[in-house]
Amino acid sequence: MMGRFNLSVLLLSALIFLGKGLDAHATAGDTDPTYMTCVEHCQKTGCVQEQCFNSCNFSLSTEGPWYFQEPLYLRWKEWDCRGECRYNCMLLREAERDELGGQPVKYHGKWPFQRIFGIQEPVSVAVSIVNLALIFHGWLSFFLFVHYKLPLRPNGKTYYEYTGLWHVYAILSMNSWLWSAVFHSRYVELTEKLYYSSILAFLGFVLVLSIMRSLNIRAEAARVMVAAPVIAFVTTHILFLNVVQFDYGWNLKVVAVLATTQLLFWVICGIRSHNPSRWKLWFSVLGAALAMLLEIIDFPPYKRLIDSHALWQATSIPVTYIWWSFIKDDAEYTTSALTKKLK
Repeated sequence: MMGRFNLSVLLLSALIFLGKGLDAHATAGDTDPTYMTCVEHCQKTGCVQEQCFNSCNFSLSTEGPWYFQEPLYLRWKEWDCRGECRYNCMLLREAERDELGGQPVKYHGKWPFQRIFGIQEPVSVAVSIVNLALIFHGWLSFFLFVHYKLPLRPNGKTYYEYTGLWHVYAILSMNSWLWSAVFHSRYVELTEKLYYSSILAFLGFVLVLSIMRSLNIRAEAARVMVAAPVIAFVTTHILFLNVVQFDYGWNLKVVAVLATTQLLFWVICGIRSHNPSRWKLWFSVLGAALAMLLEIIDFPPYKRLIDSHALWQATSIPVTYIWWSFIKDDAEYTTSALTKKLK
């Protein structure tokens, strides 16, 4: 009767954003001759107009004894020569477009963003952190509610038989938002793979949870039969992407199937549920569907800070709050029904 830490993160981050990769396809900005000439010149001279970059003259120390290396937090803020050249040539080219009344274009598959303290997408990072904090708050509230406010079995366990699954759900969802914040702060191969892998793990688990909850599966043997093939497939897919080949097209298809299937099971939950709070489930599903429009529209970032993806992340904030409220309501409703049967 439920499900959705973010049917939003699930469908959007999954269906659309996961289908995009770093430099996956050539885009208008990076194929622009003026931009290409600027980057080439910068990498040779270390300068874009009057601005020059130290990283083009020498490399940061990342070898040798640890005491000769720059601290990690300083290296994270620094950019290599190619990164500095691409970024500053992009800003220069976009300034020229603005003067001519042109529209922003994508560079290497990404819209032009304004860095703040070295962070590539500061608004997305901030909203990701807010979502992470909100999920932690919802999880903690759920934990205290089921363990200290609802009646417990004689052995100390909860009557609500999905408590453990929601704990795992919370951990995986917080993990996906953590890597969302890291990835949007710096696009590199490692952060990209960690971000995509975390969302795939989350998607796989939500599919398992949606099947179990919608069909009210309680027997351990039946749960294993549901979870085993999904976990095996998702694990194999993650290993394939990280070890064999990061195939964006194949990944998009896998994510689409996982997301669509779990959404169908949550719809079944809403239809079968008699919980008075089921409107919260429908609110979450509808919120996810409407949020998809923001990713589909995919407009250039306003003031080079806020784009459709950042707005989608922002819409997940109220939906996440409602969703965790529904999880607690479901725990209370189910516990009440079970205790009445036992009397």
